[in-house]
Amino acid sequence: MTETVRVALGARSYDILIGEGLLTEAGRHIAPLLARPRVAVLTDETVAAVHLETLRAGLEASGIAMTALALPAGEATKGWPQFSRAVEWLLDQKVERRDVVVALGGGVIGDLAGFAAAVLRRGVRFVQIPTTLLAQVDSSVGGKTGINAPQGKNLIGAFHQPSLVLADTGVLATLTERDFLAGYGEVVKYGLLGDSAFFDWLEKNAPAMAAGDMAARIHAVRRSCEMKAEIVARDETEQGDRALLNLGHTFCHALESATGYSDRLLHGEGVAIGCALAFELSARLGLCAQEDPSRVRAHLKALGMKTDLSDIPGDLPPAEVLYDLMGQDKKVVDGRIRFVLARGIGSAFVSEGVERDVVLSLLNDALI
Repeated sequence: MTETVRVALGARSYDILIGEGLLTEAGRHIAPLLARPRVAVLTDETVAAVHLETLRAGLEASGIAMTALALPAGEATKGWPQFSRAVEWLLDQKVERRDVVVALGGGVIGDLAGFAAAVLRRGVRFVQIPTTLLAQVDSSVGGKTGINAPQGKNLIGAFHQPSLVLADTGVLATLTERDFLAGYGEVVKYGLLGDSAFFDWLEKNAPAMAAGDMAARIHAVRRSCEMKAEIVARDETEQGDRALLNLGHTFCHALESATGYSDRLLHGEGVAIGCALAFELSARLGLCAQEDPSRVRAHLKALGMKTDLSDIPGDLPPAEVLYDLMGQDKKVVDGRIRFVLARGIGSAFVSEGVERDVVLSLLNDALI
């Protein structure tokens, strides 16, 4: 059973295909995009060891030849050195404007490969084949590509929409429990920001989904992609509504920076903690009932997820330093930090009017 979600962007519209076994069918889905039967694949060493030959066979079944470059796994890859290596490799492969670059991997590879495709010969098409839950529901959809800078995450990049997304839910079985749950941080975000009924569904079905229920996984990925596609169609380059997708991310990016973009805190774990903090901040500002942050935290804890700063191993910097790290976020406008707050579960909005002292008080209490 394959589900299709359409991202409606006029001439840049594309489909997200969601289902089990899409990796083995990749050739027949990608073939219509090709001017000549060959693709260049960017992946990482961990994903390559598990999935690259399956993709090769899936492409060969449709007569498509494949070359591949496997970069080191991990967030550290998302910087200038490996980006330069990837672009120069693509040029060595004589990738032309009418060719297609394939991103096979999680968010790091998808972001880096998409940015490489965006700047290569001033723009080459690319296909996303996300292999993590986080990438399937978030980073592979919407055309935000880029790399990190010493000053902060995702500060260098471009909007470059994929031509196709193949979200094979079967590959999620190869994830560790921690990686799967980290991806769930982005899934639950969608219910929290704009669909209380989806959050209700997750409260009932997320344990089965985490345990491997394929129907539940397909539904969760599809609904997440539908919500992101709707928002991206309204606001492709993040001038308004798209900022809602950053629920939890202002806190998250500061925490990722504070932990050195390391395995101490995975991105989706930071998003989950950030969502809990955003709802707590909203309650303190009188925007939502105190029961809402309690419900968010209870749901995350029931799945064994990180919800508090104390769940992050090692020491964290003081509240003032964390606040300053938020100031490097892309969402800062005229020097004011933009927070995504909530009037309740499923009712998020963007605010630039949160006083520094209120945020510092929240962070100081969270650090105890």
